[in-house]
Amino acid sequence: MPKMRLALLLLVTGILGISAAGRPAASAVPPSQAASTELVVLLHGMGRTTRSMAPLERAIQAAGYDVLSLGYSSYCCSIAELGDSVRLQLDARRGAHTTVHFVGHSLGGILARWIVAQPSPPPGVGRIVMIAPPNQGSHSADFFSPVAGWLLEPMRELRTDSVSTVRRMSAPHGVEIGVIAGLHDGKVTVDATHLVGEADHASVDAHHTFIMRSDDVHRLTVAFLRDGSFRSVHLAVQPR
Repeated sequence: MPKMRLALLLLVTGILGISAAGRPAASAVPPSQAASTELVVLLHGMGRTTRSMAPLERAIQAAGYDVLSLGYSSYCCSIAELGDSVRLQLDARRGAHTTVHFVGHSLGGILARWIVAQPSPPPGVGRIVMIAPPNQGSHSADFFSPVAGWLLEPMRELRTDSVSTVRRMSAPHGVEIGVIAGLHDGKVTVDATHLVGEADHASVDAHHTFIMRSDDVHRLTVAFLRDGSFRSVHLAVQPR
């Protein structure tokens, strides 16, 4: 049985383009000691670790923001449980920052959305950038959840049916949200990334697994954190 579990894990993670690593530890790197009062919280995608967000982290830091990259395990828990875990990490490590922005890839964006939509969100929430988020669900989750939902628990909550968690979850109010989709995502369609109330939406020439490495995504993310809009960034495919 352990061999069958390992084989299924390798198969599913390979197809979905995620890491087969075990439970990742939260990033040991604290926010910088810069004078900035703004903190950007990075949240990686399903089955990934904080390492997957390192290129984006460097780009945001270069723009003058303090960054806190938080890890979580998507092999054990529901979206609500993961959201609570991330919130506890944030509360313990945000320091004196008065404004907190969120940038999440895929499931990480959904966790940011869940945290901010709670009755008692973190104080001083600024803006949210969601990169390839399955806001309306993912057909990959529809296909794999019957056989791998026990292995990657949040997958069942990312289905496209109307009763899935991601479809029923409230959208945050009073927060500017920018959504970045991959034109060749392969896991989440462009239409499925949209969220009611989003402030801006952009599409880039990228696939789901490595979209957060894209220079265009880096520039779009920094622009939205700064301006609440993608309009200052010129892309081969214009934001829509």
